[in-house]
Amino acid sequence: MRRRSILAAGGWLWAADGPKNLRIFLLCGQSNMAGRGDVEESDRRSIERVWSMNKANEWALATDPLHYDKPAIAGVGLGRTFARVLASVDAEARLGLVPCAMGGSALHEWAPGAPLFENAMKRARVALESGRLSGILWHQGEAESADKSRAESYLERFSIMMAAFRKELGDVPVVVGQLGEFLRAEKMPFAATVNRQLARVPLEVRKSAFVSSAGLGHRGDEIHFDSAGFREFGRRYAHAYLGLDASWRLGQGEKI
Repeated sequence: MRRRSILAAGGWLWAADGPKNLRIFLLCGQSNMAGRGDVEESDRRSIERVWSMNKANEWALATDPLHYDKPAIAGVGLGRTFARVLASVDAEARLGLVPCAMGGSALHEWAPGAPLFENAMKRARVALESGRLSGILWHQGEAESADKSRAESYLERFSIMMAAFRKELGDVPVVVGQLGEFLRAEKMPFAATVNRQLARVPLEVRKSAFVSSAGLGHRGDEIHFDSAGFREFGRRYAHAYLGLDASWRLGQGEKI
């Protein structure tokens, strides 16, 4: 059952019919979309007008961790900050985040008909009962970075996958992010190749944007961004997205 929150004297209560008129975003990819940053108290605070869909396909006010792919290690990601910025610049927007990312997943697992693609479609269709799809956020590629052929064919395969997403869900904006600059060549020798492919996405996929990860730190494992990096990445994703969608009422909150 979908639910909506209402503010009462004792705090947030839940009603049965869920939030409505949401601008919905799918969060797809692997662990750097799912989020692996350390969760602080501020990350557990809800943001007014921002919801997230949980594993049971129910809406709840968005707090980190948004994802549940690997509960023992899921943490801060970029999605919550992305939504906070959009809610800040448009005082009337109501946002719904749909976490779909899976840590360690390869691009072929997101191909049409594959389990992660089908899961994203299923969750999107449930979410769309509460609003309209406004965009797809994508971060993936570490799993392709150890194999030359997979790295060199990334853009072609991504384009096919995204065309399938849009065939099912509509021609919505897509934002993709650069892999971390801290990835070590010994472990992922073709990360630079994947990043070059990702940087070309706006040239090959209409209504898309590429976000730089320059200067963002890692959490000590040289694979995942740290919490500060995820928050900044979320801000960059939001600014890139706003450049693709002119329908937002800007100028009422955070300057971009």
